Amino acid sequence: METVAINTPLGIAQITGTEKGISQISVADEGQVSVEIPSVLQEAVTQLSEYFQGNRTHFDFKLNPKGTEFQQKVWQALLEIPYGKTTTYLAQSKKLGDVKAIRAVASANGKNPLWIVVPCHRVIGTDGSLTGYAGGLWRKKWLLEHESPSGQQILF
Repeated sequence: METVAINTPLGIAQITGTEKGISQISVADEGQVSVEIPSVLQEAVTQLSEYFQGNRTHFDFKLNPKGTEFQQKVWQALLEIPYGKTTTYLAQSKKLGDVKAIRAVASANGKNPLWIVVPCHRVIGTDGSLTGYAGGLWRKKWLLEHESPSGQQILF
C-alpha cells in the first residue's frame, strides 16, 4: 500500500493505493505534502492536478475502493453523474431501485472513500440545498462551482 499527499486548492489530498488501483482519496486542512510520488499513484496525482487546473472532466485511473456490496453499488451510480451536473439523493435512490433507501444511499455517499473521483459532491437535496458533505459544505460548493459550465449562473 502506497500513500502520497499533494496540495490542492481545497487542502492536502491524501491518495492511497496499490497496483490494483486507488483505494482512498481524502482531504484535510493541514498535512505534510509528499516530496516523492510512488509510481503506482502517479496517474492519480496527474489526473487530480489536471482536474483542479480545469483540464479534466473525467478520471480513468484504476479504482479499488473497499466497501459493502450496497456501498459499491451506490458509488458506481455516483460515477454515472456527468461532470457539471447534479442529482438528488431521492433520484439516486430511485435509480438504485428503492425510493425508501434514501437514508442508506445518503449514508453510503458519506462513506465514499474516493473524494472527487467518485463524485458524491454532485448529489444535492431535493430542494436544491447543499446537504451534508464529509469534506465540508464549503468544499462541496467550491467543487460544484469549479464544475459549472463557464458562463452559466452559479446555483449556490
